[in-house]
Amino acid sequence: MPSVLISGASVAGPHLALWLNRYGFDTVLVERAPEFRDGGQNIDVRGTAREALRRGGLEKAVLDATTGERGTRFLAEDGSTLAEFPVTGSETSGATAEAEVLRGDLARLLLDAVEGRTETVFGDRITALRDDGDGVGVEFEHGPGRRFDAVVAADGIRSTTRSLAFGDEARIRPLGLEMTYLTIPRTASDDDWWRWCTLRGGSANLRPDRHGTTRALISETVDRGDEHPASERRGADLRSPEEQRAHLRERFGDAGWETSRILAALDDAPDLYFESIGQVRAPRWSAGRVALTGDAAWCASPVSGVGTSLALVGSYVLAGELAAHDDPREAFAAYEQRMRPSVEKGQDLPPGTPQLANPTSRLGLAALHAGLRAAGTGPGRALAGRLLTPPADQFELPDYSRFDRG
Repeated sequence: MPSVLISGASVAGPHLALWLNRYGFDTVLVERAPEFRDGGQNIDVRGTAREALRRGGLEKAVLDATTGERGTRFLAEDGSTLAEFPVTGSETSGATAEAEVLRGDLARLLLDAVEGRTETVFGDRITALRDDGDGVGVEFEHGPGRRFDAVVAADGIRSTTRSLAFGDEARIRPLGLEMTYLTIPRTASDDDWWRWCTLRGGSANLRPDRHGTTRALISETVDRGDEHPASERRGADLRSPEEQRAHLRERFGDAGWETSRILAALDDAPDLYFESIGQVRAPRWSAGRVALTGDAAWCASPVSGVGTSLALVGSYVLAGELAAHDDPREAFAAYEQRMRPSVEKGQDLPPGTPQLANPTSRLGLAALHAGLRAAGTGPGRALAGRLLTPPADQFELPDYSRFDRG
Protein backbone atom coordinates (compact mmCIF):
# COMPACT_ATOMS: atom_id res chain seq x y z
CA MET A 1 0.00 0.00 0.00
CA PRO A 2 1.63 3.33 -1.04
CA SER A 3 2.22 5.75 1.82
CA VAL A 4 1.87 9.54 1.87
CA LEU A 5 2.88 11.92 4.66
CA ILE A 6 0.85 15.15 4.75
CA SER A 7 2.06 18.17 6.72
CA GLY A 8 -0.81 20.35 7.94
CA ALA A 9 -4.16 19.38 9.48
CA SER A 10 -6.42 22.31 8.61
CA VAL A 11 -8.46 21.97 5.39
CA ALA A 12 -6.32 20.90 2.42
CA GLY A 13 -4.40 18.25 4.39
CA PRO A 14 -7.33 16.27 5.83
CA HIS A 15 -9.27 16.57 2.56
CA LEU A 16 -6.29 15.11 0.70
CA ALA A 17 -6.10 12.29 3.26
CA LEU A 18 -9.82 11.58 2.87
CA TRP A 19 -9.51 10.95 -0.86
CA LEU A 20 -6.20 9.09 -0.62
CA ASN A 21 -7.81 6.75 1.90
CA ARG A 22 -10.60 6.02 -0.55
CA TYR A 23 -8.01 5.22 -3.23
CA GLY A 24 -6.17 2.73 -1.01
CA PHE A 25 -3.27 4.83 0.27
CA ASP A 26 -1.74 4.69 3.74
CA THR A 27 -1.80 8.27 5.07
CA VAL A 28 -0.24 10.14 7.98
CA LEU A 29 -1.11 13.72 8.99
CA VAL A 30 1.42 15.68 11.03
CA GLU A 31 0.46 19.04 12.58
CA ARG A 32 2.83 21.26 14.54
CA ALA A 33 0.03 22.68 16.74
CA PRO A 34 -0.19 20.71 20.02
CA GLU A 35 -3.91 20.07 19.52
CA PHE A 36 -6.70 20.66 17.05
CA ARG A 37 -7.14 24.39 16.36
CA ASP A 38 -10.83 25.11 16.71
CA GLY A 39 -10.70 28.84 15.92
CA GLY A 40 -10.96 30.67 12.66
CA GLN A 41 -13.24 32.97 10.76
CA ASN A 42 -15.97 32.42 8.19
CA ILE A 43 -14.93 30.75 4.97
CA ASP A 44 -17.08 29.87 2.01
CA VAL A 45 -17.23 26.89 -0.29
CA ARG A 46 -18.36 27.52 -3.85
CA GLY A 47 -18.84 25.88 -7.23
CA THR A 48 -16.52 22.98 -7.98
CA ALA A 49 -15.44 22.77 -4.34
CA ARG A 50 -19.05 22.05 -3.39
CA GLU A 51 -18.99 19.21 -5.93
CA ALA A 52 -15.80 17.82 -4.36
CA LEU A 53 -17.52 17.76 -0.96
CA ARG A 54 -20.62 16.24 -2.54
CA ARG A 55 -18.59 13.41 -4.04
CA GLY A 56 -16.90 12.85 -0.71
CA GLY A 57 -20.23 12.59 1.10
CA LEU A 58 -19.63 15.73 3.17
CA GLU A 59 -21.78 18.39 1.53
CA LYS A 60 -24.80 17.87 3.80
CA ALA A 61 -22.64 17.93 6.94
CA VAL A 62 -21.05 21.21 5.81
CA LEU A 63 -24.43 22.78 5.01
CA ASP A 64 -25.70 21.68 8.41
CA ALA A 65 -22.72 23.45 10.01
CA THR A 66 -23.16 26.81 8.26
CA THR A 67 -23.18 30.01 10.30
CA GLY A 68 -26.68 31.12 9.31
CA GLU A 69 -25.37 34.38 7.92
CA ARG A 70 -28.19 36.22 6.12
CA GLY A 71 -26.06 38.47 3.94
CA THR A 72 -23.58 41.36 3.95
CA ARG A 73 -24.38 44.83 5.27
CA PHE A 74 -21.98 47.74 4.70
CA LEU A 75 -21.94 50.42 7.38
CA ALA A 76 -20.51 53.90 7.90
CA GLU A 77 -18.53 54.81 11.02
CA ASP A 78 -21.72 55.96 12.77
CA GLY A 79 -23.35 52.56 12.20
CA SER A 80 -25.75 53.71 9.49
CA THR A 81 -26.35 51.28 6.62
CA LEU A 82 -24.80 52.14 3.27
CA ALA A 83 -25.94 49.01 1.40
CA GLU A 84 -26.90 45.43 2.06
CA PHE A 85 -26.77 42.28 -0.02
CA PRO A 86 -28.80 39.29 1.18
CA VAL A 87 -27.82 35.69 0.55
CA THR A 88 -29.01 34.77 -2.93
CA GLY A 89 -29.44 31.03 -2.39
CA SER A 90 -26.89 30.41 -5.15
CA GLU A 91 -23.92 28.07 -4.68
CA THR A 92 -21.60 30.62 -6.27
CA SER A 93 -22.84 34.24 -6.20
CA GLY A 94 -22.74 37.00 -3.59
CA ALA A 95 -20.33 38.07 -0.84
CA THR A 96 -22.01 35.61 1.54
CA ALA A 97 -22.14 32.13 0.05
CA GLU A 98 -24.80 29.52 0.73
CA ALA A 99 -22.12 27.26 2.23
CA GLU A 100 -20.68 29.75 4.74
CA VAL A 101 -18.88 27.83 7.49
CA LEU A 102 -16.25 28.48 10.14
CA ARG A 103 -12.75 27.28 9.31
CA GLY A 104 -12.58 25.30 12.53
CA ASP A 105 -15.91 23.61 11.89
CA LEU A 106 -14.92 22.56 8.39
CA ALA A 107 -11.53 21.29 9.58
CA ARG A 108 -13.23 19.28 12.32
CA LEU A 109 -15.62 17.67 9.83
CA LEU A 110 -12.70 16.69 7.61
CA LEU A 111 -10.65 15.28 10.48
CA ASP A 112 -13.64 13.30 11.73
CA ALA A 113 -14.04 11.87 8.23
CA VAL A 114 -10.52 10.39 8.26
CA GLU A 115 -10.51 9.19 11.86
CA GLY A 116 -9.52 5.54 12.06
CA ARG A 117 -8.09 5.57 8.54
CA THR A 118 -5.42 8.26 8.79
CA GLU A 119 -2.78 8.40 11.53
CA THR A 120 -2.86 11.96 12.90
CA VAL A 121 0.06 13.34 14.94
CA PHE A 122 -0.26 16.69 16.73
CA GLY A 123 2.59 18.60 18.31
CA ASP A 124 5.28 17.59 15.84
CA ARG A 125 6.78 18.83 12.60
CA ILE A 126 9.08 17.74 9.78
CA THR A 127 12.71 18.80 10.25
CA ALA A 128 14.45 17.03 7.35
CA LEU A 129 13.59 15.38 4.03
CA ARG A 130 15.82 12.96 2.12
CA ASP A 131 14.44 12.04 -1.30
CA ASP A 132 16.52 9.22 -2.80
CA GLY A 133 14.32 8.71 -5.86
CA ASP A 134 12.60 5.59 -4.52
CA GLY A 135 11.06 7.22 -1.44
CA VAL A 136 11.46 10.02 1.11
CA GLY A 137 13.17 9.65 4.46
CA VAL A 138 11.62 12.05 6.97
CA GLU A 139 12.96 13.32 10.27
CA PHE A 140 10.66 14.83 12.88
CA GLU A 141 11.27 17.24 15.73
CA HIS A 142 9.97 14.76 18.30
CA GLY A 143 8.98 11.44 16.75
CA PRO A 144 11.31 8.83 15.21
CA GLY A 145 12.34 9.05 11.56
CA ARG A 146 10.12 7.32 8.99
CA ARG A 147 9.99 6.63 5.27
CA PHE A 148 7.18 7.40 2.82
CA ASP A 149 6.51 7.03 -0.89
CA ALA A 150 5.60 10.73 -1.11
CA VAL A 151 5.32 13.85 1.08
CA VAL A 152 2.85 16.71 0.63
CA ALA A 153 3.14 20.11 2.32
CA ALA A 154 -0.29 21.54 3.12
CA ASP A 155 0.84 23.64 6.07
CA GLY A 156 0.00 27.17 4.99
CA ILE A 157 1.52 30.31 3.55
CA ARG A 158 4.58 30.10 5.86
CA SER A 159 5.12 26.38 5.23
CA THR A 160 8.32 25.15 6.84
CA THR A 161 8.06 21.87 4.93
CA ARG A 162 8.12 23.82 1.67
CA SER A 163 11.36 25.49 2.73
CA LEU A 164 13.00 22.13 3.38
CA ALA A 165 12.27 20.88 -0.14
CA PHE A 166 12.28 24.09 -2.19
CA GLY A 167 14.43 26.56 -0.27
CA ASP A 168 13.42 30.15 -1.03
CA GLU A 169 11.91 29.46 -4.46
CA ALA A 170 8.43 30.50 -3.33
CA ARG A 171 7.82 34.23 -3.09
CA ILE A 172 5.26 36.35 -1.27
CA ARG A 173 3.48 39.09 -3.19
CA PRO A 174 2.27 41.55 -0.52
CA LEU A 175 -1.20 43.04 -0.98
CA GLY A 176 -0.79 45.98 1.39
CA LEU A 177 -3.25 44.75 4.02
CA GLU A 178 -3.01 43.39 7.55
CA MET A 179 -5.82 41.45 9.22
CA THR A 180 -6.53 40.59 12.84
CA TYR A 181 -9.10 37.90 13.73
CA LEU A 182 -10.70 37.07 17.06
CA THR A 183 -13.82 35.65 18.67
CA ILE A 184 -15.74 37.94 21.02
CA PRO A 185 -18.85 37.51 23.21
CA ARG A 186 -22.17 37.91 21.42
CA THR A 187 -24.41 40.76 22.59
CA ALA A 188 -28.03 41.73 22.02
CA SER A 189 -26.92 44.16 19.30
CA ASP A 190 -25.48 41.35 17.17
CA ASP A 191 -27.61 39.89 14.42
CA ASP A 192 -27.16 37.32 11.66
CA TRP A 193 -25.67 39.71 9.10
CA TRP A 194 -22.05 40.19 8.17
CA ARG A 195 -21.61 43.82 9.29
CA TRP A 196 -18.73 45.46 7.47
CA CYS A 197 -17.94 48.94 8.76
CA THR A 198 -15.84 50.98 6.33
CA LEU A 199 -13.13 52.95 8.09
CA ARG A 200 -10.43 55.27 6.90
CA GLY A 201 -7.52 52.99 6.06
CA GLY A 202 -9.25 49.78 6.98
CA SER A 203 -12.45 48.16 8.20
CA ALA A 204 -14.07 46.49 11.19
CA ASN A 205 -16.21 43.41 10.71
CA LEU A 206 -18.60 41.42 12.89
CA ARG A 207 -20.01 38.11 11.68
CA PRO A 208 -22.33 35.53 13.27
CA ASP A 209 -21.31 32.00 14.14
CA ARG A 210 -23.31 28.99 15.33
CA HIS A 211 -21.63 28.75 18.73
CA GLY A 212 -23.23 31.70 20.51
CA THR A 213 -20.28 34.02 19.92
CA THR A 214 -19.34 36.61 17.28
CA ARG A 215 -16.36 36.57 14.94
CA ALA A 216 -14.54 39.90 14.65
CA LEU A 217 -12.04 41.13 12.09
CA ILE A 218 -10.06 44.35 11.82
CA SER A 219 -8.22 45.10 8.59
CA GLU A 220 -5.67 47.84 8.02
CA THR A 221 -4.15 49.20 4.83
CA VAL A 222 -0.33 49.36 4.87
CA ASP A 223 2.41 49.91 2.32
CA ARG A 224 2.54 47.03 -0.13
CA GLY A 225 6.30 46.62 -0.16
CA ASP A 226 8.08 44.46 -2.70
CA GLU A 227 7.89 40.75 -3.46
CA HIS A 228 10.10 38.76 -1.09
CA PRO A 229 11.03 35.19 -0.13
CA ALA A 230 8.20 33.34 1.59
CA SER A 231 10.44 32.65 4.57
CA GLU A 232 10.88 36.40 5.21
CA ARG A 233 8.44 37.94 7.68
CA ARG A 234 7.30 41.56 7.57
CA GLY A 235 4.78 43.89 9.15
CA ALA A 236 2.25 42.19 11.40
CA ASP A 237 4.07 38.87 11.07
CA LEU A 238 6.94 40.32 13.12
CA ARG A 239 4.82 41.59 16.04
CA SER A 240 4.12 39.78 19.27
CA PRO A 241 0.49 39.54 20.41
CA GLU A 242 1.14 42.30 22.95
CA GLU A 243 2.62 44.54 20.26
CA GLN A 244 -0.31 43.87 17.93
CA ARG A 245 -2.86 44.74 20.61
CA ALA A 246 -1.07 48.02 21.34
CA HIS A 247 -0.79 48.80 17.63
CA LEU A 248 -4.50 48.27 16.99
CA ARG A 249 -5.54 50.35 19.99
CA GLU A 250 -3.37 53.22 18.85
CA ARG A 251 -4.52 52.96 15.24
CA PHE A 252 -8.27 52.38 15.73
CA GLY A 253 -8.94 53.71 19.24
CA ASP A 254 -11.27 56.46 17.98
CA ALA A 255 -12.40 54.88 14.71
CA GLY A 256 -16.09 54.71 15.57
CA TRP A 257 -18.88 52.14 15.33
CA GLU A 258 -18.09 49.04 17.49
CA THR A 259 -14.30 49.14 17.15
CA SER A 260 -13.98 50.02 20.85
CA ARG A 261 -15.85 46.81 21.69
CA ILE A 262 -13.51 44.75 19.51
CA LEU A 263 -10.41 46.43 20.94
CA ALA A 264 -11.63 45.83 24.49
CA ALA A 265 -11.91 42.11 23.74
CA LEU A 266 -8.34 41.73 22.46
CA ASP A 267 -6.88 40.73 25.83
CA ASP A 268 -9.34 37.91 26.49
CA ALA A 269 -9.76 36.53 22.96
CA PRO A 270 -8.93 32.80 23.00
CA ASP A 271 -8.02 32.70 19.31
CA LEU A 272 -6.35 36.02 18.49
CA TYR A 273 -4.61 35.70 15.14
CA PHE A 274 -3.09 38.33 12.86
CA GLU A 275 -1.20 38.33 9.59
CA SER A 276 0.18 40.37 6.71
CA ILE A 277 -1.90 39.46 3.67
CA GLY A 278 -0.09 38.25 0.57
CA GLN A 279 -0.11 35.68 -2.20
CA VAL A 280 2.29 32.79 -2.63
CA ARG A 281 3.93 32.62 -6.05
CA ALA A 282 5.74 29.29 -6.41
CA PRO A 283 7.44 28.51 -9.76
CA ARG A 284 6.77 24.78 -9.24
CA TRP A 285 4.66 22.70 -6.89
CA SER A 286 6.77 19.58 -6.74
CA ALA A 287 10.37 18.50 -6.39
CA GLY A 288 10.88 14.80 -6.82
CA ARG A 289 8.53 12.98 -4.46
CA VAL A 290 7.60 16.11 -2.47
CA ALA A 291 4.66 18.32 -3.48
CA LEU A 292 2.76 21.40 -2.32
CA THR A 293 -0.96 22.03 -2.12
CA GLY A 294 -3.32 24.63 -0.67
CA ASP A 295 -1.84 27.85 0.70
CA ALA A 296 1.64 26.31 0.78
CA ALA A 297 1.50 26.13 -3.02
CA TRP A 298 -0.53 29.16 -4.08
CA CYS A 299 -2.22 31.13 -1.26
CA ALA A 300 -4.61 33.40 -3.16
CA SER A 301 -5.21 35.41 0.07
CA PRO A 302 -8.42 35.93 2.07
CA VAL A 303 -9.45 38.87 -0.13
CA SER A 304 -9.67 36.59 -3.17
CA GLY A 305 -12.67 34.73 -1.74
CA VAL A 306 -11.53 31.45 -3.30
CA GLY A 307 -8.83 30.21 -0.91
CA THR A 308 -10.88 27.43 0.68
CA SER A 309 -12.43 26.37 -2.60
CA LEU A 310 -9.01 26.09 -4.24
CA ALA A 311 -7.73 24.10 -1.25
CA LEU A 312 -10.58 21.59 -1.55
CA VAL A 313 -10.37 21.27 -5.34
CA GLY A 314 -6.57 21.10 -5.34
CA SER A 315 -6.40 18.35 -2.73
CA TYR A 316 -9.11 16.38 -4.55
CA VAL A 317 -7.20 16.60 -7.85
CA LEU A 318 -3.86 15.78 -6.21
CA ALA A 319 -5.28 12.64 -4.62
CA GLY A 320 -6.88 11.59 -7.90
CA GLU A 321 -3.67 12.01 -9.87
CA LEU A 322 -1.70 10.04 -7.27
CA ALA A 323 -4.24 7.26 -7.72
CA ALA A 324 -4.01 7.48 -11.51
CA HIS A 325 -0.19 7.28 -11.71
CA ASP A 326 2.23 4.68 -10.38
CA ASP A 327 5.00 7.27 -10.07
CA PRO A 328 4.24 10.19 -7.70
CA ARG A 329 6.42 12.46 -9.81
CA GLU A 330 4.19 11.92 -12.83
CA ALA A 331 1.13 12.44 -10.65
CA PHE A 332 2.48 15.75 -9.34
CA ALA A 333 3.16 17.00 -12.88
CA ALA A 334 -0.39 16.11 -14.00
CA TYR A 335 -1.90 17.74 -10.91
CA GLU A 336 -0.01 21.00 -11.52
CA GLN A 337 -1.00 21.03 -15.18
CA ARG A 338 -4.67 20.71 -14.23
CA MET A 339 -4.67 23.21 -11.37
CA ARG A 340 -2.39 26.06 -12.54
CA PRO A 341 -4.99 27.85 -14.71
CA SER A 342 -7.59 27.93 -11.92
CA VAL A 343 -5.04 29.09 -9.36
CA GLU A 344 -3.82 31.89 -11.61
CA LYS A 345 -7.40 33.00 -12.18
CA GLY A 346 -8.06 32.96 -8.44
CA GLN A 347 -4.94 35.04 -7.76
CA ASP A 348 -5.88 37.61 -10.42
CA LEU A 349 -7.58 40.18 -8.20
CA PRO A 350 -9.62 43.11 -9.56
CA PRO A 351 -7.55 46.29 -10.10
CA GLY A 352 -7.15 48.29 -6.91
CA THR A 353 -7.82 45.36 -4.57
CA PRO A 354 -7.79 45.68 -1.59
CA GLN A 355 -7.03 49.42 -1.39
CA LEU A 356 -10.29 50.56 -3.06
CA ALA A 357 -12.31 48.92 -0.28
CA ASN A 358 -9.95 50.34 2.38
CA PRO A 359 -9.21 53.95 1.31
CA THR A 360 -6.73 55.91 3.41
CA SER A 361 -8.04 59.42 2.68
CA ARG A 362 -11.29 61.08 3.72
CA LEU A 363 -12.03 61.82 0.07
CA GLY A 364 -11.51 58.15 -0.81
CA LEU A 365 -13.75 57.06 2.05
CA ALA A 366 -16.48 59.44 0.93
CA ALA A 367 -16.23 58.08 -2.61
CA LEU A 368 -16.48 54.50 -1.29
CA HIS A 369 -19.60 55.41 0.70
CA ALA A 370 -21.19 57.02 -2.35
CA GLY A 371 -20.40 53.96 -4.45
CA LEU A 372 -21.85 51.59 -1.87
CA ARG A 373 -25.06 53.63 -1.58
CA ALA A 374 -25.48 53.47 -5.34
CA ALA A 375 -24.70 49.76 -5.37
CA GLY A 376 -27.38 49.13 -2.77
CA THR A 377 -30.16 50.52 -4.92
CA GLY A 378 -32.30 48.35 -7.18
CA PRO A 379 -30.48 49.09 -10.47
CA GLY A 380 -27.04 48.75 -8.93
CA ARG A 381 -27.62 45.70 -6.74
CA ALA A 382 -27.30 43.09 -9.48
CA LEU A 383 -24.03 44.58 -10.74
CA ALA A 384 -22.66 44.94 -7.21
CA GLY A 385 -23.59 41.33 -6.47
CA ARG A 386 -21.49 40.21 -9.40
CA LEU A 387 -18.58 42.39 -8.30
CA LEU A 388 -18.75 40.97 -4.77
CA THR A 389 -18.74 37.41 -6.09
CA PRO A 390 -15.30 35.75 -6.26
CA PRO A 391 -14.03 34.68 -9.72
CA ALA A 392 -16.34 32.23 -11.46
CA ASP A 393 -15.37 28.62 -10.99
CA GLN A 394 -14.98 27.25 -14.51
CA PHE A 395 -12.90 24.23 -13.50
CA GLU A 396 -14.33 20.88 -14.55
CA LEU A 397 -13.76 18.45 -11.72
CA PRO A 398 -12.12 15.25 -13.03
CA ASP A 399 -13.76 11.90 -12.35
CA TYR A 400 -11.49 9.51 -10.43
CA SER A 401 -14.29 7.18 -9.29
CA ARG A 402 -12.68 4.19 -11.00
CA PHE A 403 -9.99 4.25 -8.28
CA ASP A 404 -12.44 4.59 -5.40
CA ARG A 405 -12.39 1.62 -2.99
CA GLY A 406 -14.88 3.25 -0.62
